[in-house]
Amino acid sequence: MKLFTFLRILNFLKLLYGYLLSRIIRRPVLYGMPAAVSIEPTNRCNLHCPECPSGMKELSRVAGFMDFTLYKSLIGQLSPELAWLTLYFQGEPFMNTGFFDFISSARSRNIYVSSSTNGHFLDKDNATAIVKSGLNRLIISVDGTDQQAYEAYRVGGSLNKVIEGIKTLAEAKMSAGSKTPEIIIQFLVLKSNQHQIKDIRKKGIEWGGNKVKIKTAQFYDFKNGNPLMPYEGKYSRYSGSRQMRLKNTLPKHCFRMWSSCVITWDGKVVPCCFDKDAHHMLGDLKDRNFREIWQSREYYDYRQMILRHREQIDICQNCTEGMGISRWL
Repeated sequence: MKLFTFLRILNFLKLLYGYLLSRIIRRPVLYGMPAAVSIEPTNRCNLHCPECPSGMKELSRVAGFMDFTLYKSLIGQLSPELAWLTLYFQGEPFMNTGFFDFISSARSRNIYVSSSTNGHFLDKDNATAIVKSGLNRLIISVDGTDQQAYEAYRVGGSLNKVIEGIKTLAEAKMSAGSKTPEIIIQFLVLKSNQHQIKDIRKKGIEWGGNKVKIKTAQFYDFKNGNPLMPYEGKYSRYSGSRQMRLKNTLPKHCFRMWSSCVITWDGKVVPCCFDKDAHHMLGDLKDRNFREIWQSREYYDYRQMILRHREQIDICQNCTEGMGISRWL
C-alpha cells in the first residue's frame, strides 16, 4: 500500500479547492477530510521548560494519557484519507506506555507517522522498539551544545543523556538495517544558545542525526520581551524597540483550518497547535464522531472568523502560519 494513494491525493485536492474557493468568496467551503492530524498521547512532561505550559504545569486542562481504544477508533475514522499523523501536541509522548502501539496501528494503514521528544527516553529497549514500530520521523530537541546553554531552557534535563539516546537510536537503526526513523535534531534558537548554531549543525550529524533543523522560538508574552529571546534578525520571530511584535502582518486565511487539526489526549478537537489549552474546542469525540465535528456549525463559524476577523482570535496573534516567516531556518 502506497502513502500517496489515489484517494489521499484526491482528498487533498478537494481540500485545496475548497480552501482557495473560500478565500475568493470569503465564506467557508469544505470538501474532504483532514490530510494531516496531530494526536496528543499525553500532556504530561518530565521537564520544566519555561515557555512550555505543560512543563510548567500551567495548562488549565486536566493532565492524562490517551486511551488506546479511543486512539484506534480515531485512526479508523480518519483513514484512508489521512496521509500524515503527528503523535505529539503537548507533553512527552514516550510517557504514554502504549506509544509504540499507537505508531504501529497507524503504520499498518500506511500513514506517515512523525513524533517529537525531549530525548530522555531513548534507552536501548525503546530505541529498538522505535525502529520496529515503523516510525517515519522523530524530532529530538537539543537546545544547546553544552549543559549550561541546554538547561537554560530544558530545565531538569541532561544533555549527555539526550546525546547518548540519539547515538543509541542511530545504532538501533543500523543494527536493523533500517532507514527509519529519520532523526531530526531540532535546535530552538534562544539568547542562551544563539552562539552555538554553527556548532549544533556539525555535532547533530556526528551524534547520529540525519538532519539538523534550526527553529525560531515562540514566546507567550512577546510584547514585553523575554530574557531568552534571541537578538533581532532571522533567528527571531519578533522585532521592535519599546514593544515587540511579530514581523509580518496577519493574513485573513489559514490552510490549516481546512487541511488539519489537533486532537487532545481526552478526545477534544481543537483548530491547531497554538490552542494549547483547548480554549477553542470545536467538538468532543465523546459526544460526536470526527466527521460530524469536522463538518459542524462550530467549525464553519471558526473558519468564517479566520476569513474575516482572524486578527481578533487570540491564538492567531502569535502565529507565523502563512506570514512569510519560517519557523525552520
